[in-house]
Amino acid sequence: MTTPSIDLDAYFQRIGHDGDRAPTLETLRALQLRHAQTIPYETVNTLLGLPVHLDPSSLQRKLIQDRRGGYCYEQNLLLQDVLRALGFATTGLEARVLWNAPEGETRARTHMLMRVDLEETPYIVDIGFGARCPTAPLRLVADVEQDTPHGSFRLIRAKDDFILECELRDGWAPLYRFDLQAQERIDYEVANWYVSAHPRSSFIGQLLVALAEPGRRHTLRGNELATHYPDRETDRRLLTTPAEIHEALETIFEINLDGLPNLDTALARLCEPGD
Repeated sequence: MTTPSIDLDAYFQRIGHDGDRAPTLETLRALQLRHAQTIPYETVNTLLGLPVHLDPSSLQRKLIQDRRGGYCYEQNLLLQDVLRALGFATTGLEARVLWNAPEGETRARTHMLMRVDLEETPYIVDIGFGARCPTAPLRLVADVEQDTPHGSFRLIRAKDDFILECELRDGWAPLYRFDLQAQERIDYEVANWYVSAHPRSSFIGQLLVALAEPGRRHTLRGNELATHYPDRETDRRLLTTPAEIHEALETIFEINLDGLPNLDTALARLCEPGD
């Protein structure tokens, strides 16, 4: 397997990591947390009808050089390229999203995560599930509650698959279901086209943004801004003008919006009643 060329120094500067680069669990934990707290989950491209490219050069340009963010394929492929360059053994996986899915509905495999093997111990790593992504590696073992800097998670078995669940105030909720079949970049290209371009994709014309901070997570869904805390109620407020949304994207989520076409028009649409 060819490891894509990646500017590791630029990536580490982007996420503010100046620690060890050895392929160890400690390094993996540090990178996953710093990445989740620095590079936002965001769907500005699909809001604006712009293409989402997954080749290594495009990912580095968008998420590192242009100081943007991205969704699961962009986030996890970039991190996978970094980990492989550092000597980690990684395998791409794909999942069916269960979060907020109607009962009995079977969704397509449209979410990327990865497996990382360290000293014969397998871990699940995912920095692309928005407000609910784990901010630490999870051991690939069922029925064990695992704490992260942003909440507790667990894996449960479902026949030959695993289901990842997160702990909420009123119990556990499923996020997605996956198996261990290896996926290649071309597999993600196919699913990414559906997510970013198919007329029935729920991402088309939508704005979804998330970023973790120590002790809290910020989310923006359309024009609803929320800050989630582990020990108290969520703060929510509606942003009623394009300028307010623009300011939140730049100041709270630290997204560089320079040069994006028709952005103000798209943000104004999000403020319309009933959008």
